[in-house]
Amino acid sequence: DDPKCFLINNYGDLFHEITASSLVKMDLDGKVYSTNGSFNLAGFTIHSGIYKARADANCVMHTHTRAGTGLSTLKKGLRPISQDALAVLDDVVYHEYGLPSTDEECEALGVTCQGGMSVVLRNHGLLSVGETIPGALRRLYMLERACEVEIIARGLDEEPAPIDPEVVRMYGERAKQQRASPEFGVSDWKAAVRLVEGKGTDWRQ
Repeated sequence: DDPKCFLINNYGDLFHEITASSLVKMDLDGKVYSTNGSFNLAGFTIHSGIYKARADANCVMHTHTRAGTGLSTLKKGLRPISQDALAVLDDVVYHEYGLPSTDEECEALGVTCQGGMSVVLRNHGLLSVGETIPGALRRLYMLERACEVEIIARGLDEEPAPIDPEVVRMYGERAKQQRASPEFGVSDWKAAVRLVEGKGTDWRQ
């Protein structure tokens, strides 16, 4: 409930090892309030930079997946070639690669995220910002899917079938309206929780 603090995964934990009690509580200046655990400085730079810049940011997710990182190395980035891409294109911003763990990068990332909440970190990976945890999850899921399709399409010997620009525009408008809903991403979040609990992971501890 403290607006000056946030939770970040304990450095070194694998995703399936993270639980509620293993999260590290820290503030935007880097002070750690948890008695156990440690944090990655680059991770702190990324998360704190966005929280400082966006008052509406309540969750930040960051990944280094193959498709996302692969897409991040491409000059042209995402194209409007799939339904998944149309769902995020109007919200996507690109952040040029900078030295991790620096104050300059922290500030620069905050500036970039003013333009959108689905972020491609050039030569690095993906990032999503949400007013809610479900919202950030949904953004990241759709961005990852769009990257997967883009990477697959670029490996084929045929140009992607074009989508009418007016359809692209209309789909973008609809996607924007969906993201504005307080229910945005809730069904995805519930599904993710069921998936985790179905594997016997006691993440609530």
